[in-house]
Amino acid sequence: MEHFNISKGSTFYAIGLSYKKADAEVRGHFSLDNNAKSKLLEQAKDEGVESLIVTSTCNRTEIYGFAQHPFQLIKLLCDNTIGTVEEFQKVAFVYKNGEAISHLFRVGSGLDSQILGDFEIIGQLKQSAIASKKLGLLNAFLERLINAVIQASKRIKTETNISTGATSVSFASVQYILNTVKDISTKNILLFGTGKIGRNTCENLIKHTKNPHITLINRTKTKAEAIAGKFNLTVKDYANLQEEINASDILIVATGAQHPTVDKQIIQNNKELLILDLSIPKNVNENVTDLQAVNLIHLDYLSQITDDTLEKRKQDIPLAENIINEVESEFNAWLETRKFAPTIKALKNKLQDFKIAELESQRKKLSDFNEEQAEIISNNIIQKITNHFAHHLKDDAISTNDSLELIKKVFQLEETTHHV
Repeated sequence: MEHFNISKGSTFYAIGLSYKKADAEVRGHFSLDNNAKSKLLEQAKDEGVESLIVTSTCNRTEIYGFAQHPFQLIKLLCDNTIGTVEEFQKVAFVYKNGEAISHLFRVGSGLDSQILGDFEIIGQLKQSAIASKKLGLLNAFLERLINAVIQASKRIKTETNISTGATSVSFASVQYILNTVKDISTKNILLFGTGKIGRNTCENLIKHTKNPHITLINRTKTKAEAIAGKFNLTVKDYANLQEEINASDILIVATGAQHPTVDKQIIQNNKELLILDLSIPKNVNENVTDLQAVNLIHLDYLSQITDDTLEKRKQDIPLAENIINEVESEFNAWLETRKFAPTIKALKNKLQDFKIAELESQRKKLSDFNEEQAEIISNNIIQKITNHFAHHLKDDAISTNDSLELIKKVFQLEETTHHV
């Protein structure tokens, strides 16, 4: 792939970190909110980066893009987060070209998710691609790759059982509550934060706990009211947070802030309280564990919960991998054609030059020269010749690079570069 002429002087990289090597605290250091993502994209554009997308979730922060050296992308990440290069190097991955492509397929298809079959990431990849395209940071290669990943994701979701019995962080949190809290329907539950994870958790709470005592609080009250209206839940003002926490048996925090939104100072009684922190970075200060009655469970622990559903999903991994291999092969076949497209185009232009010269010669020699017929015949011959060379170059049994050089030499073709 190094010779595919997909980007002048650049290589395609995937750099980042995930739950596999980085704990929640470290992932928090490299977390990017929407504002930080926008700044990163603007900086990339100012620095001449041709094409990239960036995604940041509770489980991973990754950049896919073109650079002369991966440090260009690593620097973009560190410049827009509180993470350092030294910290990144301890837990990060750097893939290039084919490995980077394969990694993106696994991420987008849910096979690399912390909870197998969690497809939330594909929606985020779509949004990341849209954001990059608006800034002119999505070349044809990366756009085609994202579309291929989306195609694989859709097929896996519909053709396998890998997402059956949807298990996500939000579902895992509710599952934990059901397994550890007695008489759940009688408990007071407070959900603080109504972003995407908060909304999903809310829906799972209502579906699985049958609990009518769920209260929502969000800094922007209207967002909480929009969700509450669907389920006839109670909404309280942010100013009432401390009061509501002290009235709760279960507190679920999904606020997505850069600093803790809950600490022990806000808890003013000795009532037993289960706190589930679903946020990255952590939004519940560890000092709450100083209080004997408080039990704090973080997202990392919840994500490790496995059940029969996950075990069943694992059985379909080979089917999912076959789909990925099929779609990835189609993408690589397209990519291979980009490798020799400039040469085929140059060859066709050279043959057109031959045609023009020969037709001009015959026009002078023959008084009854049939212009229209000669044009049709010569164009058909040119098309057959170029098709023949194209089929030859697609043959896996031959060295494409050697054949390209030979064609250029025989037909004296000028070097052409095709950027996709």
